Amino acid sequence: MKLLVSLLLITLVLCCYEADAVACPAFLAESAQNLLAPEAVFRLSLQKYNVPPEAVEAKLQVKRCTDKMDLSKRLLFGEVLTQITARNCVLPGVNI
Repeated sequence: MKLLVSLLLITLVLCCYEADAVACPAFLAESAQNLLAPEAVFRLSLQKYNVPPEAVEAKLQVKRCTDKMDLSKRLLFGEVLTQITARNCVLPGVNI
């Protein structure tokens, strides 16, 4: 339940952010990997940031919680993130 509350808060922050900003591609890739990639692949992707092992372990703990969700729910979260970032990446005069 704590994970769902955290994901809800992150989603609300992304939805309610009013500045015209484009989401960082690394953030999008990491979010998708957190939802869908196996733990070993996610661990390898985190190594490129050269962070302390404690930080990697913290991210992997979140990943393990995410992995406990049904795949269909993780896909829904991914779809919501896609819609949020697509809304923020529109060209002027183009509506989605």
